[in-house]
Amino acid sequence: MNKPLSESISAQLGRRRSLSRSLGLPSLATMSPAYFGMVMATGIVSLAAHLFDMADLARHLFRLNIGLYGLIWLATIARAICYPRLFFGDMVDHLQGAGFFTAVAASGILGTQFLLLNDSVHIAWLLWMVAVVLWVGLSYVIFTALIIKTHKPTLKRGINGGWLLAVVAPQSIAGLSVLLATQMGQPYRLEMNFFALSMWLWGGMLYIWMVSLIFYRDTFFRFSPGDLVPPYWINMGAMAISALVGSLLIIHGPKSPFLASLLPFLKGFTVFYWAAGTWWIPTLVVLEIWRHVVRRFPVQYDALYWGAVFPLGMYAASTWQMDIAMGFGFFETIARVFFYVSL
Repeated sequence: MNKPLSESISAQLGRRRSLSRSLGLPSLATMSPAYFGMVMATGIVSLAAHLFDMADLARHLFRLNIGLYGLIWLATIARAICYPRLFFGDMVDHLQGAGFFTAVAASGILGTQFLLLNDSVHIAWLLWMVAVVLWVGLSYVIFTALIIKTHKPTLKRGINGGWLLAVVAPQSIAGLSVLLATQMGQPYRLEMNFFALSMWLWGGMLYIWMVSLIFYRDTFFRFSPGDLVPPYWINMGAMAISALVGSLLIIHGPKSPFLASLLPFLKGFTVFYWAAGTWWIPTLVVLEIWRHVVRRFPVQYDALYWGAVFPLGMYAASTWQMDIAMGFGFFETIARVFFYVSL
């Protein structure tokens, strides 16, 4: 049965919830696969607080995030066992599938918290391995399924900013890899730094592919208030985390001859990522005003809103780290403003 092109993600989720209630299914059945975005958001705000020397706040959010990560994994596993058709159906759905990449990013960010806030290298390694295994499995399962599906949605209905979670996932692994490399001796440090660099560049290439389609969809098809779902902030967040990883590669470059030889390249791409992410912020703010003030679209809680918190916190952290990496000295105020907004 053909669905109208004007159908939005919000409407789709609303129907899923209504169907769940009508069939007497618990909310677990329609739980968003993107719920790990809560861990991503809490984690990056905690790490930003750590950068700004707010140690108590950083540690409280870190402890909270450990609990959130465990609870969401329990709920996810329970959903996969109790409602396998819904769970795996979401995995091969054009609008829902990318949400599974939040599990990868959440693992990478929590691993970074363990390393920086608790000095737990072994747990950080464990979460790094979880993130890598999830990324490999989800990447090839989801994208292969989307490619070979017989019935596919139109571009207008099948893509949004949430697809860029597939960019955030490898970038979160790259960031943790850079930090773990500092705990290693040669030649393994060289290999880990090469892996981090490769993931960083792959994430950037994937962003270029995806954002081109997203930008085309938004500018050449009718855009309704319901189409502007919170994951559109990932348009900016994917570039922010790319700039953060680039800054880490620059900061730790002097400790690795391989990275030191690439410093001009690293600096150029880091500014490129940061500038691209910055461009999106005024655009998204204006669109949010148009959505909620001009068109009076209602505001109600949705798990997808964590996809708006994460980019703001990530922009604060990446701006702060880039300021240090480049030696600019004039981005501190901007970073702090975005930190408090994300908090």
